[in-house]
Amino acid sequence: MRFAAARSIRRTIAVSGLALATVIAAGCSSSSDDSPTSDGTSNFETVSIESALGTAVITEKPERIVTLGMGSAETAIALGTVPVGVEKYTWGSDDTGYLPWVHDAVTERGGALPEQFDGGADLNIEAIVALEPDLILAPWSGLTQNQFDSLNAFAPTVAYAESPWTITWEEQITTIGKAMGENEKAAAEITKIKDQFAAATAAHPKNADVTFSFIYNTGPGTLGVFFADEQRVAMVRALGLKVDPVVDTLTESEGTDSAVIGLENAHLLDNSDLLFTFYSDPKNRSEIETQPAYQAIPAVARGTVVAPTDQPFVTGSSMINPLTVPWSLERYAPIIDDAVAKLNK
Repeated sequence: MRFAAARSIRRTIAVSGLALATVIAAGCSSSSDDSPTSDGTSNFETVSIESALGTAVITEKPERIVTLGMGSAETAIALGTVPVGVEKYTWGSDDTGYLPWVHDAVTERGGALPEQFDGGADLNIEAIVALEPDLILAPWSGLTQNQFDSLNAFAPTVAYAESPWTITWEEQITTIGKAMGENEKAAAEITKIKDQFAAATAAHPKNADVTFSFIYNTGPGTLGVFFADEQRVAMVRALGLKVDPVVDTLTESEGTDSAVIGLENAHLLDNSDLLFTFYSDPKNRSEIETQPAYQAIPAVARGTVVAPTDQPFVTGSSMINPLTVPWSLERYAPIIDDAVAKLNK
């Protein structure tokens, strides 16, 4: 699965072909900072955005945006521009061929859906260039130096600040807002998400004393634990649950926002009331769940494990942005309620 750990488990995504398209969100307005002047020009001021791979210099308000990695397409749409092209996520797409919250947001606006192209190690640079972008957004991605150099030579490309697949959701929205000349809208979207989280927490007061750990595996014998600020963990915290304090005793595995502890240390999870996890496929699930050491984890033994199998839901609940938060929270709430109810039986 491409983002089985948003920074540690990555796979190349197989994709379909693509065609040239221009897609602009219907009815979207510009912020006061970059609205057209009386002579038809724009008030957009040149911005330079530094990244670990180089500098993106954006001299005009972008209209043709391409997104790579996770979450950038959603944020661009929320800020007023539907990308002309996006990296495809085969694992998380529904029967439309798109991530459902992206499909819904674009079609509800009456816009054209973005073209999709190969990503990861097989990034189709020629297909991206054919879309004639004036901005490429990849702040939460695994973009390589060679890929960045090729893209940035054609259009300003915004990569990650320090390490691949490493950015907070607030930083991602802020960075994209700066690149698009939509700083005020970006700030408003961050506030809206925080308000949605606060409302979800307030609506589930019974979860206040429930602890959880969010774990993952890369095969039999393996076990990893995500840290509290990793985006999928933050999504669960929004529903009032508390991260098991054991996570504060663990050492991060470089660049993963998690600790790889191994199944031999599964006892560290003994005090977690709930466990959250996911599996790459049914075979992986069977391999993991039949391990005696895994079965001995108290949360597993009492059935308080939340492990969704719906691929779009696993994808949407793993990243925080203006489109995924409302979509995921309404689906998460009843699942979590059921798991919490088992603690009281």
